[in-house]
Amino acid sequence: MWRTSLIQRLNDGPEPFDLSYIASSWNHDGDPVELLQINDSVAKFKQTLKENPRFLQDKVKHYFKENTHRLTLSMSPDEVYLEKQAKAEEEKLQKKIHALSDSDKKDIYEKGLELLAAQSKTQDASCLPALKVSDIEPTIPVTPVQISTAVGVPVQYCEQPTNGLVYFRAMCSLNTLPEDLRLYVPLFCSVVTKMGCGGLDYRQQSQQMELRTGGSTQVVPDSTQLDMYEQGVLLSSSCLERNLPHMFHLWSDIFNNPHFDEVERLRVLVMMSAQELANGISYSGHMYAMTRAGRHLTPAGDLNETLGGMEQVKFMKRVAELSDLSQVIRTLVRIKKHLLNPDNMRCAINTTPQKMSDTAAQLESFMKDVADNRKERKPVRRAHKWVTEGKMEQNFQPCQMKTFFQLPFPVHFISESIRTVPFSHHDYASLCILARMMTAKFLHGEIREKGGAYGGGARMGGGLFSFYSYRDPNSVQTLSAFRRGVDWAKSGQFTQQDIDEAKLSVFSAVDSPVAPADKGMGRFLSGVTDEMKQNHRERLFAVTHQSLVEVAERYLGVGQRTCGVAILGPENEAIKKDPSWIVK
Repeated sequence: MWRTSLIQRLNDGPEPFDLSYIASSWNHDGDPVELLQINDSVAKFKQTLKENPRFLQDKVKHYFKENTHRLTLSMSPDEVYLEKQAKAEEEKLQKKIHALSDSDKKDIYEKGLELLAAQSKTQDASCLPALKVSDIEPTIPVTPVQISTAVGVPVQYCEQPTNGLVYFRAMCSLNTLPEDLRLYVPLFCSVVTKMGCGGLDYRQQSQQMELRTGGSTQVVPDSTQLDMYEQGVLLSSSCLERNLPHMFHLWSDIFNNPHFDEVERLRVLVMMSAQELANGISYSGHMYAMTRAGRHLTPAGDLNETLGGMEQVKFMKRVAELSDLSQVIRTLVRIKKHLLNPDNMRCAINTTPQKMSDTAAQLESFMKDVADNRKERKPVRRAHKWVTEGKMEQNFQPCQMKTFFQLPFPVHFISESIRTVPFSHHDYASLCILARMMTAKFLHGEIREKGGAYGGGARMGGGLFSFYSYRDPNSVQTLSAFRRGVDWAKSGQFTQQDIDEAKLSVFSAVDSPVAPADKGMGRFLSGVTDEMKQNHRERLFAVTHQSLVEVAERYLGVGQRTCGVAILGPENEAIKKDPSWIVK
């Protein structure tokens, strides 16, 4: 136990590193210090590889190819598996019921009442050790950054103790992208660094990438207005300092000459992406439900559903079923012209002070190379200054919407989202505390302990107050629990200790350790400065019992709110018969 505790304390230190890999060997009397001396192990490996260039091939041959100790397991789907499972469960249940006497049934019923009474009883947590709100630091440490340009492209430089690594990010705006290309952007992000580039095919590119590279879609709500947001793609990579020229050379090839014409490679990546999205629903169904519930509440919520919700899952399924990918290839090329464009970019560098000057020079050379390669092309309108000023959806009208997705799951994933206020609003902090307190003091007991769901709660973010449940045997009953949670909050049936516990929980997330690689990223990605974070922090400290009741009445009450609801789960006859639901 003390070993685990020590590892946890090391991981939670001022500069967190994942040390959990040493636990297994240490627990079996291995030497933890030897495992921490990674450089010695790398040097030994290099020497072994120098003495025997086929060292890795020999190990693969010995342990895999010629290893006769193996098990081959094949699995095939059964179309009536769920029906068989339900039938077997019902037969088992009926068998057990028939075996019960009247006194057994009475005993079970009385124990059920005892359990319900115990679950409804307020627990005494006063005997548990706890921090106090006064123990929390009143101010945040300032992260200094320098703002400059490289060939006209805004760049944020942040000097950090990165242990010999250079971290590069490029935010590429999508504000000039035509609407018909939006659905394809996640696929573009998935394949752009895996198709080959320049003189390299995808295998050679993979072998030469001794770094982490990739792209991800970003939808950043404006911190002051709910109907403004920034849309973009975040490109990121990291490398050892000595590999810096090589990293930017690879990015130059990706920007200037990506290989989108490798049809079979693209087909494999499309199939993989579609399968990963489909598989992810059973693990993150509550996230998909929350994304869908927020679709009709804010413009950013609408775009989040397009790029990362059920709409994207269905779209990728259709793309994976295409026999001809030529149109997809043409679309990826069109996206590349808008996306990989210095006029629509801003960059960020995190590295050591000693390496910052060299990194800035390498970045300047990279941006010049990309800009020169585009000189003969038609320019695309510049989309931003430093942080893109945001895209306003002038015609967006929030509306109520209830959507049900029938899926082959035995349980439900449920969410109800309510349009509230942006990050800089004075009520945002109170809603954050309310979500945390409601989760711990009401929703957990109602949804998990009484309702039998694996998990449930509320969260605040992106201008939306969202309820959710995870692997839930109930459906519309859980929506009733959400409404009872609002009534509980409006009635003020919570103590100052409940509020303090919620504040401590929120601050544990606000003050969670930030790795050197990620310092300054809040400002870079969303324009949230240290001053804005400090103002939010002060508003969190200032939350009171009265302010919590007021925000519950002002934003969450039935007559005041605009909300969206989404449920993912098995066939539901009650929902099918209700005309207020859209069934997918």
